[in-house]
Amino acid sequence: MENQPLMNNQVRNYGIANPGYVPTAEGGPAMFAPPAAAAQGPSAPPASMFDSVPGYEGTVAGGGGFLPPPMPAHPVPQPEPGPEQPHWNIPSISEDTAREAFALYASSKCCYSSAPAKDGVITNMEAFNTYRYRLETFAETRSTEWSHEPYHGQPVDAFSQPPPGPWDIPAKTPSFFQDDKQVIKVPYTSSVKSCHVCLGMGRKACKECAGAGNKVCWVCNGSGYRHGNDRCGHCNGRGRDNCNHCHGQGSKQCDTCHGKQQLLVYINLTVKWKNNSDSYVVEQLSGLQVDNLSKVSGKELFRDSQFMVYPILGFPDPAVVSAAQRLVNEHQNKYSQTSRILQQRQTIELIPVTKVTYLWKGKSNIYFVYGNEFKVNADNYPATCCCTVM
Repeated sequence: MENQPLMNNQVRNYGIANPGYVPTAEGGPAMFAPPAAAAQGPSAPPASMFDSVPGYEGTVAGGGGFLPPPMPAHPVPQPEPGPEQPHWNIPSISEDTAREAFALYASSKCCYSSAPAKDGVITNMEAFNTYRYRLETFAETRSTEWSHEPYHGQPVDAFSQPPPGPWDIPAKTPSFFQDDKQVIKVPYTSSVKSCHVCLGMGRKACKECAGAGNKVCWVCNGSGYRHGNDRCGHCNGRGRDNCNHCHGQGSKQCDTCHGKQQLLVYINLTVKWKNNSDSYVVEQLSGLQVDNLSKVSGKELFRDSQFMVYPILGFPDPAVVSAAQRLVNEHQNKYSQTSRILQQRQTIELIPVTKVTYLWKGKSNIYFVYGNEFKVNADNYPATCCCTVM
């Protein structure tokens, strides 16, 4: 009995030097599957999985670039000059409206006194012409990619007949100027292949236990003993626990094929409809920063919507005419190369901007009321304080 502790120490030392060895309570090796390197399949399918499909030779897994649309079979309709815009006067606001907007603005700021808004005397109100031109190009793009899903008896139709071209496949009718997306399985491209991740086995080695089905006991750290010669009660002296992730099997069902061993491989067509919009705001001399105007709406003066719009001509402000010509050319060059233009729309808004000068405590100050929403900008509000939240 005096030699037993020495033997146990020898066993523990041997186990440390040989991690594949686990002692039992009797001092002998425990029986368990040795750790194995987890067989990791490729994360991306190999190119050999994919058939060469006429018309889809450049399709890859994970998607590629957008497919340029084919040349139209019939002449595209030519844009027509837009309707003439009526003459509009600058909508002026009343002094009461300016004062109410200013009071609402002051009350929305926790550190602003309401005194300037209530007691300030308006001395001048000046309105400014501020035009915003907007061009929208509603376009359709198409792209393809190889996709796969677990095979459980779905129809297989590859090579039964040539598949339709990517721009010949019908898609749902979109609502103009609203972004949308549709994914369509391309007919006659579906075939069955062995799963590239599990190599057709349906299962993969468990990553948590490296395929062994068990792991080092966390209580005794694999020695099988606790507090000297006491056998570990958690693992019964084995030094290892069954792996909870694979329930001791050493492998788990393949997440890619769901244990089916085979995949249905096919081409997916992704159709996207996107409304591409650009705006130009004419600089006005009021002193209000143009960035403020992007958050408000104006009164629409002009609207023209057709397959392709014609640049605006004859508008009173030459800056709007120049912006329209530039943006129409830019949209045509930018979107016609990779997408099919379905509709364009151009609008002109008149954004009301009123510069208000008021007197408070003998000093002159200004604020701006702008947009249909009567938003206020007052960068140099004359009565502010610092607030402390207790």
